[in-house]
Amino acid sequence: MKKLAFLFALFISTSIVYAQQISNEIKDNIKKRVDYGDNVGIVVALVDGEKVDYFYYGKTALENGTPVNGNSVFEIGSISKVFTTIILADEVEKGTMKLSDPISKYLPKDVKVPTRNEKEITLKDLATHTSALPRMPSNFAPKNPLNPFADYSVEQLYAFLNSYTLTRDIGARYEYSNLAMGLLGHILELHTGKSYEELIIERIATPYKMSETKMEMTDKMKAQLAKGHSGSLHMPTWDFMTLGSAGGIKSTLNDMVKFIQANMINDHKSIHKAMVASHQTAYKGDNDFSIGLGWHYLKRGDGKKIIWHNGQTGGYTAFTGFVEGTTKGVVVLTNSIEAVNDIGFKLLDESRKIRIPTKPFEVDNAVLESYVGKYELVPTFQINITKNKGQLFLQATGQSKFQVFPSSENTFYLKVVKASITFNKDENGKIKSLTLHQGGQDREAKRL
Repeated sequence: MKKLAFLFALFISTSIVYAQQISNEIKDNIKKRVDYGDNVGIVVALVDGEKVDYFYYGKTALENGTPVNGNSVFEIGSISKVFTTIILADEVEKGTMKLSDPISKYLPKDVKVPTRNEKEITLKDLATHTSALPRMPSNFAPKNPLNPFADYSVEQLYAFLNSYTLTRDIGARYEYSNLAMGLLGHILELHTGKSYEELIIERIATPYKMSETKMEMTDKMKAQLAKGHSGSLHMPTWDFMTLGSAGGIKSTLNDMVKFIQANMINDHKSIHKAMVASHQTAYKGDNDFSIGLGWHYLKRGDGKKIIWHNGQTGGYTAFTGFVEGTTKGVVVLTNSIEAVNDIGFKLLDESRKIRIPTKPFEVDNAVLESYVGKYELVPTFQINITKNKGQLFLQATGQSKFQVFPSSENTFYLKVVKASITFNKDENGKIKSLTLHQGGQDREAKRL
């Protein structure tokens, strides 16, 4: 009997299913993205319950950077929105708020929230991007485009609400809105008497020991910061005055693993019920579209649902998600504006395609130098082409500088928007103009 018991025990121990690992295909893909200059650094975690497989590649900065790791700090951008909706769901669970509450209930009396056909915007409308409010307020005019949210005030927010006329019925359709989620966070602040950062630290970060998940970075976080990039250009981190709940959180891979595990695993903490509530379908639209409280859905090849959110700021992109009804999740963070959504989806659904990085087209340095100069689209709008360390940069009048990438010797594309430029020669072979290709239009700018 003892021998049988031993053999049975041995059979059980050798039959353990170990955590799924990040495939060599994905690791090689990530290495190429960094080596080819698409991304500066990428960190990935594939979660299987309590077990996690990690992969890091690249640096915290192109210049004088150190290898990225699980403690490197990134901006997570719009993933902040699901922190916001979890706080809302927590208030609903506590009985202090209702999703059906009109938002006017929580705002000062002198703020006239726009209505349409006698219907008011509710908390659920904000949390599901169905409020009929635009993506951004029309009076959003940052003094520094590289730090766009730093000077948008509560007074400006109220002034916009007082003056705005809804262009469609509330709840008629989904339209992604940073404004709506920023407003929701502001309402939560007014309702609780605490700042948005205090709410996320108190209810999510502290219970799950996410010590490096904050709006304002500590000295330790600043020392661990993976600096943001647009191409090879270093981009500053973003500050938020009013709309931080739409995209202002900074975090690490290690902390975000704890966050996604908390969403999947019932640890009996009080906030877990709110997390589960935020995953549930809160709005159904046309063409089988639906959304939770902030969380988006995507069906896998086998019909199972992926619950996910991504984020992007001036120098960072991020992705997190999990398969509904399982403990399989993923986190992908990068200190570049080149998207990593496809990596996250591929890890959660093997049938998904992943972008194959291509080695960049190389243009001779003398040719690049010949493109440097100012080009006039109209008298009040110029495009300035500069060169730095073998790379070309484009800066339009009143806008930020962005790197452009060669697809041929005389055609370059931007990664921040869907646009490209072509340099044109005259009969003597000298550069006479450039053509801007954007939005289906081709517009020529003459060289000054």
